[in-house]
Amino acid sequence: MSATVFAPTLGIVWKTLESQGIDPEPLYRELQIDPEVANNPEKRVPYNTIDLLRAKAVGLTGDPCFGLKIGCGWHPSYHGALGYAWLASSTLRSALQRLSRYLQVISDAGVIDLEEKKEGLSVLLNVTEKPIDTIASEDMILGQFITMCRAISGEELSPVSVFFTHPKPACSAKYYALFRCPVEFSAPDLRITLPLDFLDKRLTTSNPALVKLNEQFIIEYLAQLDSASVTQRVQNSIMKRLPSGNVSDTVVSGDLYTSTRTLQRQLKDEGTTFKTILNEVRKELAGKYVCDDSLSLSEISFLLGFSDISSFSRAFKRWTGNPPSTYRQG
Repeated sequence: MSATVFAPTLGIVWKTLESQGIDPEPLYRELQIDPEVANNPEKRVPYNTIDLLRAKAVGLTGDPCFGLKIGCGWHPSYHGALGYAWLASSTLRSALQRLSRYLQVISDAGVIDLEEKKEGLSVLLNVTEKPIDTIASEDMILGQFITMCRAISGEELSPVSVFFTHPKPACSAKYYALFRCPVEFSAPDLRITLPLDFLDKRLTTSNPALVKLNEQFIIEYLAQLDSASVTQRVQNSIMKRLPSGNVSDTVVSGDLYTSTRTLQRQLKDEGTTFKTILNEVRKELAGKYVCDDSLSLSEISFLLGFSDISSFSRAFKRWTGNPPSTYRQG
């Protein structure tokens, strides 16, 4: 199924743009993102929503290192109960283990692997969804990660090494200033190694009672996430499969490990049909894609699973009253 992220994560981009003297509202409006969603811990948004928002924010600022600034704007509220459990952890090691275990709360678009070596604890961050802007994505991830670690271990924490898969940017001095350690670009994976002598120090922010309370919230949240409605699961599967053009109730029922007839019955029980959901997903994504000038109408047709641009144009006019070219100009 298509990856999703914790909706309050959207707030970090808003706040970072504001800190740079930029009004975020026009960008959010352009991408049809309701700013209030970022205040709702009960909501999740598709990974491609924050991915596009992040890429557009970098372009808006003209700062190739803006992804680092987004990451450095981290606050525990952006990660909900997991953010506050992180702050209350007894040691940096236990915080990292907790983050790795419950990362799905923040996003199911990646995994974290921890490996202790002689030189330090290696933290491998594997993003399973291909981002629009790899530099912005990786910079936000590692900028946020080091900010989180220093929030509990102290500003004096410096990694042993940091690795980015993207090429060395012109603003590379900012990376050395932030991480204060050797930084390698065009590396085989996204990784940061932390010094062993920081891992098991008792943290002054430690609070076992708060950890227990927040972990209970996390467990309940993940249980609710796993029991998402059939409609939501079908939506996620459709979004994942649209670019391949291979979208049908038979294919999606296979993704959900059920029969086509059972899927049709379950959707009927929820008051909808597969065709209705497919149309709604295409309509929502079409509005976002057409507002993105970097995508041609032919590319959008492909991304939405249409056989040709004329089929897409007819559908778009039916949804909005205007052909996509007119809508984009307006």
